[in-house]
Amino acid sequence: MIRGARSPFHSGYGHTAVIAEAVARGAAGAGAEVVSVSVDTITDEQWAQLDGADAIIFGAATYMGTASAAFNTFAQASSKRWFPHAWVDKLAAGFTNSGAKSGDKSSTLGYFATLAAQHGMHWISLGLLPGWDSTKGSEDDINRLGFFLGAGAQSPTDAGPEAVHTSDIATAEHLGARVARQAAVFRAGLAALAA
Repeated sequence: MIRGARSPFHSGYGHTAVIAEAVARGAAGAGAEVVSVSVDTITDEQWAQLDGADAIIFGAATYMGTASAAFNTFAQASSKRWFPHAWVDKLAAGFTNSGAKSGDKSSTLGYFATLAAQHGMHWISLGLLPGWDSTKGSEDDINRLGFFLGAGAQSPTDAGPEAVHTSDIATAEHLGARVARQAAVFRAGLAALAA
């Protein structure tokens, strides 16, 4: 039994929430108990759920080259977990969304990986080759934007959440499933060592 994947995220306009839902579907489909947590309304109970999780998947829109201010507030508040090493050896991953195809999303994913490293967590990459990187590819390829560190999505700034690209949704589902599978392996390995 996978104790669970938790996904603290922030979505300013709903696009990133669609990606968070896809990550959750992917993780649940791979056997994880999943809880999505909106960081701008996080409760003490939800902090405790993060503390008890096997994996935490960070998510936020990329604004001005980094994660949104609401996510930064969450990250700074996580320092209460840093002092007692509450998240050490948990698995971590990340996803982000912006209006541009690049939009400096790598900066946000790098920020998530650094946050995870500061907590002593183990980072899980996307684990996919880039899609849409040849004349035979298309924007419908999974990982069409070619990110490696985590899942990157692009949504038109003048359209609602329904405009999130199906390829980006599939990429996010892949990330959720990958993290859940790695959490199961990690948990089984810990159990074997303890036996």
